[in-house]
Amino acid sequence: MIRAISKNAIALATVAALCVAVLSLVNQQTAPRINEQRLAAKLAILSEVLPNVDVGQALLQDCLQVTDPVLLGRTTAQTLYRWRQDGELSAYIIETTAPDGYSGNIDLIVALTPDGTVLGSRVLAHKETPGLGDKIEARRSSWIFSFSGKVVTANNADKWAVRKDGGDFDQFTGATITPRAVVNAVRNAVLFVQRHPELATQTANCPPAGAEIR
Repeated sequence: MIRAISKNAIALATVAALCVAVLSLVNQQTAPRINEQRLAAKLAILSEVLPNVDVGQALLQDCLQVTDPVLLGRTTAQTLYRWRQDGELSAYIIETTAPDGYSGNIDLIVALTPDGTVLGSRVLAHKETPGLGDKIEARRSSWIFSFSGKVVTANNADKWAVRKDGGDFDQFTGATITPRAVVNAVRNAVLFVQRHPELATQTANCPPAGAEIR
């Protein structure tokens, strides 16, 4: 009886070891391809929010890990990229999160000039209601483009809100919470850049180029 149990245990251990070895081999073979896909996806989204710019890997190397739970929506670090043209800082591209979406976090990426003027914005991930809250996606509606060209000033800060709250941005029929959360998140990204001029000169501390945006 004991001998039979021992044989079964050895057999199971052998199968487990083989499975681990196979999985390790598959991971080694697929990891480079996965990293290439992550890199391509990251460059694609950066190209969307930074129009008319030839986005390349150099941009991914000039970035910072920044943390501001109030303005960037997370207690963990977000990534801020710096785009320079002819050696001069021309734009920031920053990850940010709206923590108050209808169904939870809404992750975004926003491109801004150094003074905080929005160049472009896109939603990276969300769990909002299909057919209602998902209109924040560029493929669902043009609403997310309404931030481009806008900046937060002392004179217009109260207009960075949905129309229902007295602001300049449309809400969706039957879904006010979602656009309100995104408006707040984009506004806060602008404020973060405006309040931190030192971002232009800090030493880059980027994650590996193949790492995921989120």
